[in-house]
Amino acid sequence: MHDVPPEPLDETELLELGPEDAIALAMDLPLDVRFHLGPQVTPIQRAFLDHHGYLVFDRVASEAEVARILDEADQVQARLISEQREAVFGVPIWIGSDPEGEPYLQRLAFTSVFSEFIHEFVRDERFEPVRQLVGEDARVGDREKDGVVLNRYLNHPGSLRPGVGWHTDGLRDVFYNWRMPDPQLNVGLHLHRVRPEQGGLRILPGTHNQGVFSTLFKKPYFVYHRPDPREIAVETWPGDLTVHDGRTWHRVAPNPAEGWPSLRVSMYVPYVTDAYQPKDEHTRPLLYHRLFDVAMRARKRLRA
Repeated sequence: MHDVPPEPLDETELLELGPEDAIALAMDLPLDVRFHLGPQVTPIQRAFLDHHGYLVFDRVASEAEVARILDEADQVQARLISEQREAVFGVPIWIGSDPEGEPYLQRLAFTSVFSEFIHEFVRDERFEPVRQLVGEDARVGDREKDGVVLNRYLNHPGSLRPGVGWHTDGLRDVFYNWRMPDPQLNVGLHLHRVRPEQGGLRILPGTHNQGVFSTLFKKPYFVYHRPDPREIAVETWPGDLTVHDGRTWHRVAPNPAEGWPSLRVSMYVPYVTDAYQPKDEHTRPLLYHRLFDVAMRARKRLRA
């Protein structure tokens, strides 16, 4: 039997809802609801994101596009390994090993700089509603922040990244300014079928509205992986697009399977609204990049 996702919510007759009615309906929707990405983000979709902190859009990329992106990832890996690159624009490249013991690229920043196809894909007109959701003046930051980030999660002893512990993306802003950061929308394209029992993205709904104390101390950052009874497992099919507020507590649960069956690939697109600050080969790594790189490699040695 072909594995197909549930139909996304039919909003045909709901597009003209006012703000109060949209909020009321969004709060009654199941937490695993799937949406269709149309020419604009609908009032219900905005209300669901504002209240719960995330959205799941049904298969925004085609099967052919998913296959092409996976192939591009292999080509980028071959290039970077042949060049013996350890970092791109000051951000470390995480290369673990695959089940055969060969080098395996697990996290790459600035992916679109190395792939013309991905560079054009993330600018496709279908993503315009998401860009506008981030901000009218939002742009794809190919050379800003960490650029387009490719994640390949693999569970085996040589892996650098079987999963990621609990965290929010606003930690630096809280420490520097002692206030909650502005909304931070993470836009992710998911390239594998991920069932709840196979790990994947976990979100604590509504925690983007928490205060400073909970943002800092609700859980130990990155080192704490234990499931939370309130977490939502974001189930995905290849081509799904997710938007989640980076201020939410979230993690990537490891796949209990081992070796190649555990592989999951995702790609995150940065939409940037602040002043243009491109990086280049002369950019020095930030302290938190260096510390996180050391921690990931230490974890690999412990797993080996």
